[in-house]
Amino acid sequence: MKELLAHAIDEARKSAGFLLFAYVVMWDHMHLLTSRPSTTSDVLRVLKGITARRLIDYLKENSYVSSLAKLQHQERDHNYRYALWQTEKNVLPVFSEGMFIEKVNYIHQNPVRAGLSERAEGYRWTSARIWKGRPFENEPLLMDNDLIHWRRSSGH
Repeated sequence: MKELLAHAIDEARKSAGFLLFAYVVMWDHMHLLTSRPSTTSDVLRVLKGITARRLIDYLKENSYVSSLAKLQHQERDHNYRYALWQTEKNVLPVFSEGMFIEKVNYIHQNPVRAGLSERAEGYRWTSARIWKGRPFENEPLLMDNDLIHWRRSSGH
C-alpha cells in the first residue's frame, strides 16, 4: 500500500505541477513538504483525489472488504462511497528557510518518534536518506531538492 501511495503521490506531483521536497508515509498518515504552484486547494484536491482513487481501486480489485468497510461513509454529493482522507486541510505555509528545515526535520523524525526506526534514514518510506546524501538505488519517491534556491547567507 505504501508503494502504491508513493506512486500516486508522484503521479499527483506531475499532474498538479508541484515540487516535492520532503515526505514520510506512516501507517495511518503522511507528511509532505511541497511547493505551491497554484492554490493550496488545487494541490490538495489533485493529491487527495489521485491517491484516494489509486488506493481505493486497489482495495476493490483485491477484495479487501474489511479495509473498504473502514473507509465507507454515506454517499455525498459526488456519489462516492469511500473516503480515504479527512476533509480538513492540515496545511502550514512555510515562510523562511529556518522554518523549512524545521519542517523537514519534523517530517523525517516521524518514524523515530513512532518507534518504527532508531534513525530517520533507516525507515524506507521517507526522504531522510536523500537529505543525508545517501539515497537507496530504488527510492520510493525522488525529491526536487536540487530545485531549492537557498539564500547565500544561510550557508546551505
